[in-house]
Amino acid sequence: MELFSFYNVENLFLPDPTPVHRLDPTRSGLRNWDTRKYRNKLFKISHVFQLMKEENGVLPFMIGLAEVSGRKVLEELVEMPPFNSEYGIVHYNSMDERKVDVALLYDKNKIEIIDSDPITFFFEIIDEDPDNYDTTRDVLYSKVKYKGEVINVFIAHLPSKREKDINEPKRAFILKEIREKILKIVNEDKENVILCGDFNENPDDEKLMKIVYGDNHIKVLENPFLALFSARNYSTFHYQSGLLYDQIILSKSFFEGDKTLSFQEAGVFSSGKISNRDRKFEGRPFRTYAGTRYLGGYSDHFPVYVKFESG
Repeated sequence: MELFSFYNVENLFLPDPTPVHRLDPTRSGLRNWDTRKYRNKLFKISHVFQLMKEENGVLPFMIGLAEVSGRKVLEELVEMPPFNSEYGIVHYNSMDERKVDVALLYDKNKIEIIDSDPITFFFEIIDEDPDNYDTTRDVLYSKVKYKGEVINVFIAHLPSKREKDINEPKRAFILKEIREKILKIVNEDKENVILCGDFNENPDDEKLMKIVYGDNHIKVLENPFLALFSARNYSTFHYQSGLLYDQIILSKSFFEGDKTLSFQEAGVFSSGKISNRDRKFEGRPFRTYAGTRYLGGYSDHFPVYVKFESG
């Protein structure tokens, strides 16, 4: 059995240097983000995967991460148990205005990286000044090999819903571009695809429903998180609304049986140990910050996973 996981870890930044003046803006944008809080955050994230290992018997062989800032935080994370320096990193600095990126961690004993690239998106130019490009987080592409089988992994953190959802056209554009790349891989290269991320859309959104179909209206991908969402499984919350923005979408090849990896089940890892202790917010992720108030939790998202039977 193998696990693939995706986790939006909520602002994994290096500690801020001590400000010269009390009201100076910080690199992280977080309030009083110091070494103690950073070390606690690293411990909390690593502990999530220790819990996942205890529950399933194995660590995920690949992990997509969102909201990490720079490679250093990833290097320090994989040195810790349960990774113990056995995991490699695929990461590129994106041009995101908040300096948060996506990344892939992988078990070096099981996964070989063949190729990787950041897929960068530029939107409208403000004032015709190249410095004012409207940029967002890259989509990370990795071509990997597992037991001789090629898997193409896309990790996305799409622009968020804010200000009456001005970013909706950007999400639509990015998904359209990724869909075209996936169709080529599935139809021409006949290779496996995993698309995961925080899509800032639920699985029943029209854009995510469309991405699973080819041009001939035949399904090329399966989104097992659609059924989970219908059953009210949520990975994050906004006020009173439960959301399943975090998803792992798979090519049909994983459902054909007699494969190196065959789909078994998908889930939201919502262990009580990483959930909020407050009765008012019971069943929700225990987050690091609520606004500017430091809570000391894990993340404002639960990790999601897919379980494979390994042939």
